[in-house]
Amino acid sequence: MSPPSRLPRSPMAWATGVMLASLIALALIGPLVWGAAADRPDLSAVLQGPSAVHPFGTDSLGRDLLARILTATRASLLLALAAVLLGATAGVLLGACTAVLGRRCRRLTGGLINLLLAFPALLVAMFLAVVFGAGATGAVLALAAAGVPGFARLAQTLAAGVAGTDHLAAARVLGLRRHRLLWRHVLPNIAEPLLLSITTAAGTALVALSGLSFLGLGVQPPGYDWGQLLSQGLDRIYAEPVPALAPGLAILYAALAFQLLGEVLAGNVARRGPVPRAPAPVPAPSRPAEDGLVLQVEDLTVELPTPDGTIRPVHGVSLSLRPGEIVGLVGESGSGKSLTALAIADLLPYGARASRRTLRLLGEDLSALTQKERDRHLATGLSMIFQNPASALNPSLRIATQLTEAVRAHRGASRAQAAAEAADALRRVALPPALLRSRPHQLSGGQRQRVMIASGLMVRPGLIIADEPTTALDVTVQRQITQLLTDLRRDTSAAILFISHDVALVGEFCERVLVMYAGTIVEAMPVDRLADGARHPYTRALVASVPDLTADRGQPLPTVEGAPPDPLAPAPGCPFVSRCPRRQDRCAEQAPPLADLDTDHRIACWHPEPAAAPEAVTTS
Repeated sequence: MSPPSRLPRSPMAWATGVMLASLIALALIGPLVWGAAADRPDLSAVLQGPSAVHPFGTDSLGRDLLARILTATRASLLLALAAVLLGATAGVLLGACTAVLGRRCRRLTGGLINLLLAFPALLVAMFLAVVFGAGATGAVLALAAAGVPGFARLAQTLAAGVAGTDHLAAARVLGLRRHRLLWRHVLPNIAEPLLLSITTAAGTALVALSGLSFLGLGVQPPGYDWGQLLSQGLDRIYAEPVPALAPGLAILYAALAFQLLGEVLAGNVARRGPVPRAPAPVPAPSRPAEDGLVLQVEDLTVELPTPDGTIRPVHGVSLSLRPGEIVGLVGESGSGKSLTALAIADLLPYGARASRRTLRLLGEDLSALTQKERDRHLATGLSMIFQNPASALNPSLRIATQLTEAVRAHRGASRAQAAAEAADALRRVALPPALLRSRPHQLSGGQRQRVMIASGLMVRPGLIIADEPTTALDVTVQRQITQLLTDLRRDTSAAILFISHDVALVGEFCERVLVMYAGTIVEAMPVDRLADGARHPYTRALVASVPDLTADRGQPLPTVEGAPPDPLAPAPGCPFVSRCPRRQDRCAEQAPPLADLDTDHRIACWHPEPAAAPEAVTTS
């Protein structure tokens, strides 16, 4: 969210400013200056018309109507604003909480909002005013309750846009409680349109509150507001129209001021130019744990519902990482790399379901933990670096807040201690602590990515999942980020799962490489074999597509011919069969398992490429 700029110097803005200033001045000084005259009866001047002494005439007790209208400004405005603020607070909290609630609670809350919206707000306000009792308090509470559904629906709609953002997913990875997610990550990002709505709603509430007083359900004598003054002068409208119309003009003036304020703010904003997790299914019996593994995944499968049926974009994935190891996960876009990472982090989008035989992080079987225990273990043991730091960082919070909230939530660190750790984390990623006071939009792309890495280091994770962290960066910054991750691996012994479609970068940066195609791993090998020892035809094609500085520039770049299989119509055989130059009948009938080729090399192919590779392709 951009910082608010100055109001545009347009005639409407100036007029709105003057009108609001006059209302504020009258609300502050009206009772002090004209209060005595407004309450002083004069039996010799009862029900007089406009005159030099009484410009708007007098009422049935001879009191000056102009003084009473000016004095009533404070009560009329304060009661209307109170009704709006109460209704907006309750409605916004009700609607915004749908972004952080579980599936069942979110559905019940949405149903409640729909039910409340079925009743007209004005009729609800009149009914509740009778229930609460005639008077200022009852009228305010009635209008506040009637305004809750509208604000709740607006907040629900806005919060749905925040629910699917990367920065909210990053906050979930940190294991923040729902109230923190709501106050720090949802509400600040929907505050601007809500404030505009509240501004215009204040004018509507003023008119509605005056209407209740006009009907005798609002402010009661001896108190008075504009609505009651309008009601008292109504019986004189034919004989003396000014005393009857003057309170109505005051209501119109104030309501118009609030509406124009909303228009000006909305124009200024224009010029500046949804996702709870699905419940995890019951996993199959877990395999015994292997000693020393940071991450152990066996037979991971992800299912996604679509309008045309359920698809399995990830199936049968198995991988493991040891302390201090950097493993690359490569493949074309859509091969299932990011979904694999999200399934490990328990961050799959709504409706997605993950099943696995084994999923252990730092020796803990996640399927054996309660939801609360699993969230805490993932928050402190795993850190995720998203592809786009601009969306992964909350634009409305300072860097200091985003770095410190995890340690304050999980380790109970004080504000000063957390700030000191955040400054140290920035130094470790070669950033000055002065950036703690900055917001994400004030940083460059490389700085934002370093802040993301620093955020992950705050909880001292055993596993870092970097989901294409260098895609949007230039080559120089890419080199800095990969070198930074290498140094952090060396200093902290954290394992790193590095997801990328850049085969050359993985070849330089990682120790092992897992090649993924159509949701499954088709080859796993040490990275030093990637250039000239790959045996799967798909891996060979990926390596061959890496640009070579010695290649003929007059020739088109090599590509992997064909297209990935349709996930809605999976074939029974090898998923690469339609694109494979070595395919045979068996390839179309039976999918090959991921089998050992030697001690460190595994491949899923019935007819792998020969060991003697053609001319080596450099990955530099």
